[in-house]
Amino acid sequence: MTTIAAAQEELIEEFQLFDNWLDKYQYLIDLGRKLPAFPDDYKTEEYRLHGCQSQVWLRADGNRAQLEFSAISDSAIVSGLIAVLMRVYSGRSAEEILNTPPDFIDAIGLDAHLSPTRSNGLHAMIDAIKGHAAQCVG
Repeated sequence: MTTIAAAQEELIEEFQLFDNWLDKYQYLIDLGRKLPAFPDDYKTEEYRLHGCQSQVWLRADGNRAQLEFSAISDSAIVSGLIAVLMRVYSGRSAEEILNTPPDFIDAIGLDAHLSPTRSNGLHAMIDAIKGHAAQCVG
């Protein structure tokens, strides 16, 4: 499996293929459509992530050596952001998650092109992922 840094670099290269933000948004939506099914049993308050404009449910499994994340949103663009985060963070060790900053956000231009509420939601999702990693390290 690749590292978080390598996954980020792949994403940056993919987004550089698009000339404008309409195409990048469409790519995000397409990525979100490919998310694996998220069981309805987990669409509960326990897994609901607060701080996002849309409804987001995030679940973490695993341990310090490897954390697996699954998530879903009721928003197409947020589902795309989730797909990006899953590629970057799922399957990684807690230490790698905690020690690797999300450089792809600035490199792709997400903060500059997402609405403030979507940007806040993206950072809330990253904080939740890092929070799960911190619990594993402990």
